[in-house]
Amino acid sequence: MSLAEKLAEERRARLAAERLLELKQAELSAANRKLGRHALALTKQIGQTQAEVATVRDENEKVKSDLNTANEKIETAERRLWHSIQAFQDGFAFFDSDGTLIGANTAYLNIFDGLEEVTPGISYMRILQLLTDEGLINTGDMSPQDWQTMMTERWQLPAPEPVDIQLWDERYLRLMDQRGHGGDVVSLALDITSTVRYEKELRDSRARAEAANRAKSAFLANMSHEIRTPMNGVVGMAELLSDTELDEEQRLYANTIKNSGEALLVIINDVLDYSKIEADKLELHPEPFDLERSLHEVVMLLQPSARDKGLALLVDYDLFLPTKFVGDPGRIRQVLTNLAGNAVKFTKEGHVTLRVTGISSPDDMQCAVHVTIEDTGIGIPEEKIEHIFGEFNQVEDERNRKFEGTGLGLAISKRLIEMMGGEIWVDSEEGKGSCFGFRLPLPMERVPEQPAPQLPSTLRHVLLVDDVPLNCEILQKHLLMLGIQVSTADSAAAALAAMRPEINLIISSHSLPALDGVQLAKDLKAGPWSGVPVLLLNSGPQAANDPEIRQLVNGVLQNPAPRDDLFRQLAKLGTSPAGTEAETETET
Repeated sequence: MSLAEKLAEERRARLAAERLLELKQAELSAANRKLGRHALALTKQIGQTQAEVATVRDENEKVKSDLNTANEKIETAERRLWHSIQAFQDGFAFFDSDGTLIGANTAYLNIFDGLEEVTPGISYMRILQLLTDEGLINTGDMSPQDWQTMMTERWQLPAPEPVDIQLWDERYLRLMDQRGHGGDVVSLALDITSTVRYEKELRDSRARAEAANRAKSAFLANMSHEIRTPMNGVVGMAELLSDTELDEEQRLYANTIKNSGEALLVIINDVLDYSKIEADKLELHPEPFDLERSLHEVVMLLQPSARDKGLALLVDYDLFLPTKFVGDPGRIRQVLTNLAGNAVKFTKEGHVTLRVTGISSPDDMQCAVHVTIEDTGIGIPEEKIEHIFGEFNQVEDERNRKFEGTGLGLAISKRLIEMMGGEIWVDSEEGKGSCFGFRLPLPMERVPEQPAPQLPSTLRHVLLVDDVPLNCEILQKHLLMLGIQVSTADSAAAALAAMRPEINLIISSHSLPALDGVQLAKDLKAGPWSGVPVLLLNSGPQAANDPEIRQLVNGVLQNPAPRDDLFRQLAKLGTSPAGTEAETETET
């Protein structure tokens, strides 16, 4: 090989080495650049990690600080709570779910009179045993073992009821235990000694007051009875004196004595009845009686007062309700008289209606009888209704101050109704009237069913003449029940205009506007309807005793007319034609 070739080959080798060196240097530079980038990224990551570590360290320090602060607050709260519990005058204790004492305040521990064994860790059952063994508890009629058993069973209940116990020093505690969700129990021992003593004093005072009240009532009953006897003599002598020959001035004096004596007798009777009720000496005397008849007896008694005031006094007795019951008719009449008498007293115009309905039970022969007394009087203010049945309570109002009374009538009525197993109520609207009512459970008297009245076959159509629509309505119900057709008229003129050949009977009120019932009978007898029988409804006894009226009509009925009297009079129409002496159905 020539030198030139060697040089060329060497040069080529050197160039190849240089290129290889350059290539390696390029690779080394690239590797250095990559390593630099990794080092930079790692440096950044280390910096971030250091920052995060610093943040976590700060947060840990803050959490530690907050935890220390919270622990301090909890310790302070626990200390304050315990101090508060220690300040309780009553006992306070905690038990775990196994009944082991966790802690108790001084008041609770003092119950055990310094027994060292009663400390946290003692069981509830052991506490019960110490109470009985050490004589710290008065178990009364129960043996110590029975008392422990009773208290243990109570403790095991999910929600133990409060129980009162008496300690050896005559203190009384009320134990109240509350079980939590985990089974732990909070126990309170409340000192109720003062409450128990106060209740005992209150019972003793009440017993003394009731004894004094009974003595007072007995005294009033005796005095009222003693006063009533001579007062009856005064009223009787005044009546006898009025029957003698007296001049006008003497008769005025005698009537004043009689009226004053009767008013005083009403007051004495009220006081006597109320005193008997208060002294528990009022007795009921059940016996068979006719309720409808009793209502009409009350109406008869009140009719003169109602008639003087121009009031319509009506009775609406349920057509399908029996009339024979077993009860104390005297006391029922007394209640009816009180309620209906008040209605008449406080009503200036309009009507007073006694309604009787009821629900009977044929199986046990018992009937719930409802009686209401409705009036169109002055009414009762709403704020006074709740007190109307109280003793000596009267509605003070300028409209009724002129009405006298003891204020005992409604109170007595309420007590009587309650004694008979019923209830009494009132509904009223001031200025429009009142409705007093009562309900009584009454046994029905076992009597044979009354047959339907035998009416004349010619009695098909009746004309009722009365200016009180409610009275017409009541009579119409009675007649419709008998299958009789009914027409009505509110005056004598309207009755004459309504006369038709198919009308077989006229039942007319005595008191009608313009022409009265008597004049209507005269006009009928003088005209083409002279053969039509007439029954006269009269609220007083005058018509029944007047020969002229008895010749004009076929019968006189007390108004309101009891059903039996009305049916009897209808049945007798065939035997008492007009122009002969009329049959009379009046009550004495």
